Amino acid sequence: MIGGRWYILDAERHPVKCRDLMAWARWMEESRADDRTRVAHTEITTGEHVSTVFLGLDHRFGGEGPPILFETMVFGGPHDGEMQRYATWDDAETGHKVLVGKLRREAKVKP
Repeated sequence: MIGGRWYILDAERHPVKCRDLMAWARWMEESRADDRTRVAHTEITTGEHVSTVFLGLDHRFGGEGPPILFETMVFGGPHDGEMQRYATWDDAETGHKVLVGKLRREAKVKP
């Protein structure tokens, strides 16, 4: 895993491979502190929310294709723990919106 799975985001939110573990760790710490790794966060109901973030580590564990670097997860409610993963910021934003729309329709919550 030496330098093969660590990623940071450039100024346009595109993933860039990072081969230096300490540089990656510093970037992740600083970026979480100022929310650069958060794609979106939406409260559906009291106790149920959806969070989409940049993971910084490739979660494609085998197979072909681009690195999987973003994750949407539901916390609370009937879909607690539901998760989806993506390769790009744009896909993560879209996936977040789609999942939020689905959960709001099921909970009969207006946007």
